[in-house]
Amino acid sequence: MLGAMLTLPVAGTALYIADQYLHPRNPASALILLAAARILAGRRWQAFPLLTLSALLHPLMAAYGISFCCILVLVTAEPVHNKLTAWRRRNAIGKAGAAYPACVLLPFGWLFARPSQAWVDAMESRHWFRLYSWTWYEWLGAIGPLVLFWWIAAAARRRGHTNLARFATAVLVYGVLQQAFAMIVFAPHRLISLSTLEPMRYLHLVYVFLALIGGAYLGRSVLKAGVWRWALFLAVAYGAMFGVQRHLFVSSHHLELPGRASANPWLQAFTWIRVNTATDAYFALDPRYMAAPGEDYHSFRALAERSALADAIKDTSVLSKAPELVPEWQKEVAAGQGWSRFGLADFVRLKREFGVDWVLVRNPQPAGLPCPWHNGALAVCRIPSVAVEPGLRFRSAHIQAQSRRQKQASP
Repeated sequence: MLGAMLTLPVAGTALYIADQYLHPRNPASALILLAAARILAGRRWQAFPLLTLSALLHPLMAAYGISFCCILVLVTAEPVHNKLTAWRRRNAIGKAGAAYPACVLLPFGWLFARPSQAWVDAMESRHWFRLYSWTWYEWLGAIGPLVLFWWIAAAARRRGHTNLARFATAVLVYGVLQQAFAMIVFAPHRLISLSTLEPMRYLHLVYVFLALIGGAYLGRSVLKAGVWRWALFLAVAYGAMFGVQRHLFVSSHHLELPGRASANPWLQAFTWIRVNTATDAYFALDPRYMAAPGEDYHSFRALAERSALADAIKDTSVLSKAPELVPEWQKEVAAGQGWSRFGLADFVRLKREFGVDWVLVRNPQPAGLPCPWHNGALAVCRIPSVAVEPGLRFRSAHIQAQSRRQKQASP
């Protein structure tokens, strides 16, 4: 079930259970699951090195994992026998949940500073930073799993499934505490800087556990030992997710394997740039190129391995953690506005202002750009070192002719 749901969207967080490309979130999440498994097996100390390694790979995901594991340790502890111990345990659970936001804040002093309006405007493109703008089905995706874990815990307790009841309770407590923290952070404007902690991404672990427990229930109660039931389930689950993925990335191979030539024109351009341009080449391209038809949200810098001016889509994730870069980002993105109408003079302006020497443009390219490579959709072009607008050349010739006439007319 978890394998089928790896590319399931996690509510409105812009996350999948597992990213389709190499991302440290994937191994970090796996280490968190191993740590939880060690805790459930009664070997709690073995969770420490796993969570430490997870923090080295992806600190934010590790913060969620540590928060959950603290709660799991407390909830799965031996049953208490008196009211005083029970009170201490409940109080400790509350402290463990609150420890996550307090600990995460320590290295980020800028979170307490008042953000600039430019930073707030830039963050408007990050939908998961605007919790109270989520649609009803995104709210359902956030609250629904918590209701399901409440039901799972209650049902497991009635049936005497103690381990499942405790685990579901731990997920429920973790989810309620994190959801409350997120709603507090996103409510007043004065706490908007804390939104960069991306508190709603706590749902990532909740969805992982939901898929695991859902698959376990299906296997035990519905599929059982029926081979044809399993075959039908696998065909429906994997077939449906495969269809969704092909709809999302219609212009790319489903499996992008090393050494396999891509039919995607953007990836062809990125490959040519990586192989045929100098490593210090500096590129300009449409600030919204990732959303272009057929681009399929591939990253130029990651695949072409060359520097480029700021983009208006992915680079805002950098701004969320580095507000001091907002002025430069605004300047570069503004310089690329109206990209589809750019001519030679516009590209020369980019070279003069930012030092870029290459551009990736639509084919056929604007007049005056020398392009050593192109395919049916795109062209890779150099920006000339010296370029004069045709209008300027005409005016210069006109002035020279007028000067000659004046000389001839003079005695």
